[in-house]
Amino acid sequence: MHDWNVVITARDDGFAPTVRLLRGLGPLHRTHFFNVLVMKVENVREFLEAVRDAYVRDPMVATFLARASPAQSVFHFGSPAEFDRQAREIVRSLAPVLSGRSFHVRMHRRGLRGALSSQLEERSLAGAILDELQAIGANAHMAFRDPDAIVSVETVDNRAGISLWTREELDRYPFLGLDRGIEQPATASPAPA
Repeated sequence: MHDWNVVITARDDGFAPTVRLLRGLGPLHRTHFFNVLVMKVENVREFLEAVRDAYVRDPMVATFLARASPAQSVFHFGSPAEFDRQAREIVRSLAPVLSGRSFHVRMHRRGLRGALSSQLEERSLAGAILDELQAIGANAHMAFRDPDAIVSVETVDNRAGISLWTREELDRYPFLGLDRGIEQPATASPAPA
């Protein structure tokens, strides 16, 4: 298992140009998942700006690079229960930043099919954030249409990364590939923690 803090997904025929674009930005490794790469960068902001510059200079980048998603916190887990414990601890620490804002949690899971459910984890982690906000006397609300922030969870086998992206960052870095504008059913709400 490679040490990573960025997960990259290339479009169907975009693997080779994605590798060419990113190989100078840090150690880049292929995973056993189709068109999924991981890399370790020293400075996430510098990485984001370098990829953004490429997007601005060459609109063709969007035709081969589907997503490049850095993680602000990364961890290894040995079981679904361990994932849940560590992920809940990290997202609870994000609660103060989300105070007074709208948000949702989006998980992109690679591997562990049947062991982790992206939808159940999204609801559970959103519930942990809302519980933490209530505990500190603050509030926020879930929004799937144009939220103020998205908490992103990426997994590749037994390694996970979590980040919080604001509306401004989502606008500046469209290659994060989060679904900020997707309408979700009104019944989507966090499950009790």
